[in-house]
Amino acid sequence: MVEVDQLTKSYPDLLAGQFVALDHVSFSVQPGQIFGLLGPNGAGKTTALRILSTVLQPTSGIARVNGFDVTTHPYEVRHSIGFVSSNTAIYDRMTAWEMVEYFGKLYGIPNDRLTERMEKVFADLQMNEIRDVAGARMSTGMRQKVSIARAIVHDPPVLIFDEASLGLDVMVARALLDIISGLRANGKCIIFSTHIMREVERLCDRVAILYRGRILASGSLPELEDQFGEADFEELFFKLLNESDRVRIEDAHSAPTLSAAIAGSSAITAGSGI
Repeated sequence: MVEVDQLTKSYPDLLAGQFVALDHVSFSVQPGQIFGLLGPNGAGKTTALRILSTVLQPTSGIARVNGFDVTTHPYEVRHSIGFVSSNTAIYDRMTAWEMVEYFGKLYGIPNDRLTERMEKVFADLQMNEIRDVAGARMSTGMRQKVSIARAIVHDPPVLIFDEASLGLDVMVARALLDIISGLRANGKCIIFSTHIMREVERLCDRVAILYRGRILASGSLPELEDQFGEADFEELFFKLLNESDRVRIEDAHSAPTLSAAIAGSSAITAGSGI
């Protein structure tokens, strides 16, 4: 359902020449599965998800959603996904019903089918009591439900949650996780980006740990625990990050610096009499 192969995204950088946000990232996600993309802020999670949602173009590599390439078939990809983040916009003057209806019309759903679909979504998400509440009067939990409703109104096979629980209180966050579990039970293919270990442990069938644009490890939680000999997943996570930093520092120290290379070149030139 989602295939990512050697996905790379880099940007020009005045100091480093290139800043690599994603470095040959590969993973796949199947229907009825929650795939956790786990990493600290700046790891590259949002960059990967923006490429999958066609907001960004990859520098190299391949990403397919529902069989469609994100670069060559962006229209089909957008109709195959629902995207929920922690800062999805909610319009203050529109009611919950009006907002979801508006996005359903943007997806080209005929009016009769749209009304039927909205009735189901509002019932499933227990939103009927807020259907006439304007965005300006919504609580955080209400807003997040509307964000999810507008993301699933067109019944997409793939759902992307990018740090969707960020800033939510404990009750609202719990309700969000229950909703996502229900979507998995309905056969949805779900990518769940977070840096909260508890959410990963509760939800995810498989996980990839992303750090500095690279995947350090991937698999189910039991597989990762067996592979690295660490039963506590939070300890495993930080162990991998610290090891990655240690190797990076050692590589930087062992590589010749630019000034050393210039000095060595000057010495050779002077010795040769040139």
